[in-house]
Amino acid sequence: MSVPGSTPISSTSYRKLRIVMAQMDFLVGDIPGNTGLVIEAAKRAQSEHEADIVVFPELCITGYPPEDLLLRPSMDLRVSEALERLQSAEIGAAIVIGAPLRSGGLLYNAAVVIESGKITGRYFKRFPPNYQVFDEKRYFGDGADAAVVNICGVPVGLTVCEDIWSDGPVEDSAAAGARLIINLNASPYDIGKQARRKALLERKSRENRVSIVYVNLVGAQDELVFDGGSMVYDHSGTLAVEAPQFIEGLFPVDFLCDHHCQPASRPSPAVPSLEANVYNALVTGVRDYVNKNGFRSVVLGLSGGIDSAVTLAVASDALGPERVRAVMMPFRYTSDISLEDAEAQAVAMGIQYDVYSIEPMYDSFMATLAAPFEGTTPDTTEENLQARIRGIVLMSLSNKFGSLVLTTGNKSEMAVGYSTLYGDMAGGFDVLKDVPKTLVFRLAWYRNSVSPVIPERVITRPPSAELAPDQKDEDSLPGYDVLDQILNLYVERDFSADAIVAEGFDQADVSRVIRLVDINEHKRRQAPIGVRITERGFGKDRRYPITSGWKSGN
Repeated sequence: MSVPGSTPISSTSYRKLRIVMAQMDFLVGDIPGNTGLVIEAAKRAQSEHEADIVVFPELCITGYPPEDLLLRPSMDLRVSEALERLQSAEIGAAIVIGAPLRSGGLLYNAAVVIESGKITGRYFKRFPPNYQVFDEKRYFGDGADAAVVNICGVPVGLTVCEDIWSDGPVEDSAAAGARLIINLNASPYDIGKQARRKALLERKSRENRVSIVYVNLVGAQDELVFDGGSMVYDHSGTLAVEAPQFIEGLFPVDFLCDHHCQPASRPSPAVPSLEANVYNALVTGVRDYVNKNGFRSVVLGLSGGIDSAVTLAVASDALGPERVRAVMMPFRYTSDISLEDAEAQAVAMGIQYDVYSIEPMYDSFMATLAAPFEGTTPDTTEENLQARIRGIVLMSLSNKFGSLVLTTGNKSEMAVGYSTLYGDMAGGFDVLKDVPKTLVFRLAWYRNSVSPVIPERVITRPPSAELAPDQKDEDSLPGYDVLDQILNLYVERDFSADAIVAEGFDQADVSRVIRLVDINEHKRRQAPIGVRITERGFGKDRRYPITSGWKSGN
């Protein structure tokens, strides 16, 4: 069977084949740098692992997602130069890489095979996704044909990411004689994603009687985190090899290729707890955002509350304590417990810790505002002023010392607007932006199970913004156990108000929460980006109008 885009399949007898999965982190837009990483990794895979084939992630040459960089006039030229450099690099092993390629006037998300200094095969992704965080149809055409390429004497079917989730590409390659399938991925992390990948690969490999090599990107790009977890399933649907999540590396697997390509099984890493998995995602997101954008350090407000405590722990684990600065900014409503606990955590983690009272600045602002405020009653204006003064302090330290300000708001707060524009929302990156409050508590307990750095009463006492006397979060919000369930149904699963009430929630609570979500879209639009860990984060995932006459209900 002749397949467009393929090289002829030889009748060479099959043999042992070593494939190395290059689970790596690339920088979007750095085409020369990414090309150098590919060359270095391929040569190392050959020298250290005697690789026959080295497989890299989707669009590794540009990094993923390159977004509108793909529209730049020089993109084609830069990719062409990278491919020429790869062909002249004297790489002994065959390599399979991801790159954007233009053909017939259209741009395609492609897999490219380079062997013995020549491009011996290419494949155009047939199902570019256009949902959730994906916007590939803005840039890429739909490939039309399967590609079965002779690599090292073995017929290999090529696919790219979404192709394996759709019917057609794997099936067509298997029907065309592929002994194994190579699938290049840039699959973003969310909770439960690895389990869904495994179920899919098990079914696809078993139904089509082919082994599947699934190579995924690792690292972070803006709010997206890529967790790696590259895998190989054999033709019976059995997991043979699994690389660890959130770790770069070269992971070899041997195939005995006769009628099938049967991989040799290796021990798989232990399945991490949900909390450990999410925590690693947050650490990866912070580390890559800070380092790839060239920040020397980070600074954050440490309040003595649980959100800033978890944010500090993540930042310190991601960057090292020497690159983290925490600032306590007490006011007349700040409790002694908060002061004690903030200092205790800072000491336990060995980070730079400063205390600057905002009382004098607040009094100065209020003196200036005395005339226009005359005759009015104190309200949230005065509360927000405290938050905004703290934002000014942190941003000033950022400007002076080149530190990135980490904000500390969680997903529950962002959803209902329990935050202050130009106050606690002022900063460059929100570590917990997609983490519901109930999960924040679980992350705190998890981090303390590794080493006790967060004082226990930070986790156990009722949350408070401490912007007013005896203030508690639950004075103005439903309990977080209820709030997070309502938010999950409305924000992540698109339930209507009536459908949420039908799940057993109080009508008044549901109406109030939905109204808060809807009217605070303008705040979220101005919020810093943060690590995405759910299937529906605020930002790329959920795009609602600010100005809207939509009424909640059925």
